[in-house]
Amino acid sequence: MNKENDTAKQRLGEILVQNGLITEEQLKKVLNRQTQVGGHLGSILVNMGFITIDKLIEFLSKKAGVPGINLFELNIDPAVINLLPLEKINAFKILPVAVDKNILTLAMINPQDFLIIGELEFTLGKKIKPVIVPHFMMEAAFKSIISSADGSFKGTVAAKLAEAHKETIKQSPKLIQLLRYLAKSRASDMLLTAGAPPSIRITNELKRLAMVPLVPADCERYARELMADKDWDIFRRTNEHDFTARFPKIGRFRVNVYRQRNSVSIALRPIYDEIPSLKELNLPEWVKEFALKPHGLILITGPAGHGKSTTLSAMIDIINTYRKCNIVTLEDPIEYLHKHKMSNINQREVGRDTVSFYEGIRHIFRQSPDVIMVGEMRDRETFEIALLAADTGHLVLSTVHSDNSTSVIERVINMFPPYQHGLIRMMLADSLLLSISQRLIPLKNGPGRILAVEKLINTFRIKKLIREEKTHQIRSQMQAGTEDYTSIDIAVADLCNQGLINHEDGLIYIEDKQFFNALSIKFPDK
Repeated sequence: MNKENDTAKQRLGEILVQNGLITEEQLKKVLNRQTQVGGHLGSILVNMGFITIDKLIEFLSKKAGVPGINLFELNIDPAVINLLPLEKINAFKILPVAVDKNILTLAMINPQDFLIIGELEFTLGKKIKPVIVPHFMMEAAFKSIISSADGSFKGTVAAKLAEAHKETIKQSPKLIQLLRYLAKSRASDMLLTAGAPPSIRITNELKRLAMVPLVPADCERYARELMADKDWDIFRRTNEHDFTARFPKIGRFRVNVYRQRNSVSIALRPIYDEIPSLKELNLPEWVKEFALKPHGLILITGPAGHGKSTTLSAMIDIINTYRKCNIVTLEDPIEYLHKHKMSNINQREVGRDTVSFYEGIRHIFRQSPDVIMVGEMRDRETFEIALLAADTGHLVLSTVHSDNSTSVIERVINMFPPYQHGLIRMMLADSLLLSISQRLIPLKNGPGRILAVEKLINTFRIKKLIREEKTHQIRSQMQAGTEDYTSIDIAVADLCNQGLINHEDGLIYIEDKQFFNALSIKFPDK
């Protein structure tokens, strides 16, 4: 039965195309929209602006060979409507419109249903004059009748109900509207994918907007609007592409476009011009001390979406504010725009200003840097040059994907072949200043997240453990916290004890549940 209905709908659309009322491209868009959100073909055609109500009624009238009427222009007396029970009106999609002597004008979505017509003529003792109306108009009419106090029908009320329903099958929002919403929402990301409404990420949770699901054509249109011609060419060749997009009076966005299940998906991240302070980020003041060191290596770890790039930018801003030096950054893409303060700052974007992190850092010594910031250490070659830079009088800051502040050490070492492990271990022990691991945890009261920071300061004791291949002992021997090491468990428990986060939320981010519970047991959630 469903297949027959789908075939009939398809046939209706094809007839509209044959009659020149819509184009094949418009029919394709309407059928795609119908697949995603349901609804009736005629209603979607009207709501997408491809045909007017009057044109649709005129077409249906010619096709059925009976007159058509616009119910939205009528008012019907309750006495006429009461000629039929509401159950029958709803079940058969019919509506008494007018009575003239022995003739009842009956609105129908299928005026060729002679069984219903014959049955009504017999039970009512009146001749039935069928007129055709679109399906969506009949549904709106029934809703208006059952919502009225006296069972009457007013066309204006039905029209408003139809307009309200239109929100569920209207065209997808324009890209510019989505970008404005993203910028105002202060969400970390917006995700656009076929089959789901536009979604935003707030406090690391996905929230679907009250909009219709997107279709593949929507996502492809958005991607094309976001990209310059050269970016579109790259995407067509590679099926994924990272870039930044700027929209006047709205802002800048980091964009990743990729293909999935033969359609396009988009991840958008707003880039804010204001660089948050350490206090705003809930970063401890001792971070400033390390940011102002003249040379060495600072590494920031943590999952994606937990503020590593923002922490880097805050540290660069501190250097820019208090030191007279030359700063060179390699970013993919540039997320915060820094202004020249005490320092000169040169921000290079991978893919636009340099081919890759490795190519950018390979030539960096010729650019006379004092401070080097690499958005992410992704390969052995980049790390090798970064370690050399840190070992030769430069301050190097970067992020690495690693579970915690201690495992990052072994991760770096294992990037290199075994015969180099001893040398890299010595270089790390000598050049590492600070390793930070961070997590953003939802606040207990109100929206937003707060940062929990695990720190590893490379003191003489830590250097010795690194050289002797005993970094695993840091977590086991110093679990309770020391001046040079504070675990994520302690940091999260501290937030819990201050009443800033829920105990249950904290459990998600800690490593040792028993230890964490012992630290935070005095301050259970109320």
